[in-house]
Amino acid sequence: MTFMKMTRRVVLAAAAASMTFASPVLADGHKVVDSIHFLIPGGAGGGWDGTARGTGEALTKAGLVGTASYENMSGGGGGKAIGYLIENAASNHGTIMVNSTPIVIRSLTGVFPQNFRDLTLVAGTIGDYAALVVGKDSPINSMTDLIAAYKADPSGTAIGGGSVPGGMDHLVAAMAMEAAGEDPTAFKYIPYDAGGKAMAALLSGEIAALSTGFSEAVDLANAGEVKIIGVTSDERVDAYKDAPTMKEQGIDTTFVNWRGFFAAPGLPEEQLVAYQTALTKMYDTPEWEEVRARNGWVNIHNNGDDFRAFLENQEQVIGDLMKKLGFL
Repeated sequence: MTFMKMTRRVVLAAAAASMTFASPVLADGHKVVDSIHFLIPGGAGGGWDGTARGTGEALTKAGLVGTASYENMSGGGGGKAIGYLIENAASNHGTIMVNSTPIVIRSLTGVFPQNFRDLTLVAGTIGDYAALVVGKDSPINSMTDLIAAYKADPSGTAIGGGSVPGGMDHLVAAMAMEAAGEDPTAFKYIPYDAGGKAMAALLSGEIAALSTGFSEAVDLANAGEVKIIGVTSDERVDAYKDAPTMKEQGIDTTFVNWRGFFAAPGLPEEQLVAYQTALTKMYDTPEWEEVRARNGWVNIHNNGDDFRAFLENQEQVIGDLMKKLGFL
C-alpha cells in the first residue's frame, strides 16, 4: 500500500469520525445521525457495494442521516477492511462496514484471522435466500424429481454453482442433499466463475440443477430461462410466489445469505444506539422500500444481541457441514 493511499484512508476515517455524532432524534422523528462513512470490503458493483450505497441512499433521502460517504477497500476476501477497522478503531467510530455470510465462512477456513466477535455488531439488515433451479425444458420439476434423478444416476446428476467448492452455493446444495437423506459429500458439484457459463451448463445438461441466490433465480425465472424447484426460506417469498420452499417438499433446511453492518471495536454505546435507531426507522420509510424492491432484497432485521445469536447459529451450522464435507 502506498503512503499516499494510507494517508488518505486515515484522513477520511478521521474526518468521518470527527463529523459523526449521535444527534438527538428530532420531534418529527427524522435525523438521528449527522453522517455515516460506509466501509465496503469489496469493489464497486458487487453485493456489498450495492448494499452499502442503497442503505446510505435510503437513510439520507429519508432524512435519518445527514450525509453518507463511501470507501471501497478490497483485498483478502474482505479481510483487509476488517483488519483496517480493528487496527484503526479509535479513529473509525464514524464508520460502519458492510459484510455478509462470507465473514462466517472465511473466518472458519482461515482466509483471515478475525471473526465477527472482534467487531461491534450493529445490525443485520437484509437477506437473499438461496434456490435450486433447473432449465426451463428440464424433465425435473421439483426437489423430489431431482433427488430421484440423483438416486438413479448419481454421477450424471451434477449440481453447479457460482462459488468455489466449499463456498456458499456448494454448501447450500450440500445442506439440501443432506436434509433429503443423501450423503452431502457424495454428489458432484461443479463450480463456474460466471453466471453465463453456469446457465450454458444447465441448458446443455452438463449439470442437472444450479445452486444460486434467490434474487438471481427470480430474474432467470422471469426471463423464462429456468424453473425454481426449491427455495431455502421458511415460507414462500412474495417476490416469486410460484417458487416452492424446500420445507414444503419435506426437505427441512433453511438458509439466508444475510447482509448487515459492523462497527469498530470499542464503539461508544450512544453511537451504537444511534446507528441502530437510524436503521430501525429506515424500514418504515418509502425511500427504503424503493431501494429494497429495486434490488429484490428481503427485510431481515437483527439488532445487536439478536444479530450475534443469528451469527453464532449460522457459524455452528456451516462449521458442522464444512467438517462433514472435509473443508475444515
